[in-house]
Amino acid sequence: MIIADENIDSSLIFKLRDFGFEVFSIKENLSGESDKNIIQLTKEKKGILITEDKDFGEWVFAHNIKECTIILLRYKNVLEFEIMEDKVVQLLRNLDDAQAHKFITITHNKIRIREI
Repeated sequence: MIIADENIDSSLIFKLRDFGFEVFSIKENLSGESDKNIIQLTKEKKGILITEDKDFGEWVFAHNIKECTIILLRYKNVLEFEIMEDKVVQLLRNLDDAQAHKFITITHNKIRIREI
C-alpha cells in the first residue's frame, strides 16, 4: 500500500491509482495527523510513504525507525514535478522486498536510495 502524505499533489495520487496502486491519502482520510502517527500507520500497513516533508528523514534516522520505506520528493517547479511523477510510478513498479526499509529521495534527475 502507498501512503500519500498530506502534501502530495492529488495528480500523483490519481496517477498511482490509475496504474493500479492502492493509495491511502492522508489528505483525504487523516488530515492534520502528526508525522509520528503517519510513520506508525506506514509501519502497521507495511506501506510505502510518499512525502515532500524532509522531516521524515529526521524521524527515521534520529529515532532509528527501520520498519518502513519512505520516498521523499524534491523538486523546484511544476515541470520537475511532472518528470518525477513518471519516476515514482517506475520506481514503485520495480520496487521489491529486497528494497524494503529504505529512504529514497527522488529529484527530476536522480534517485538516491539509503538503508534505514
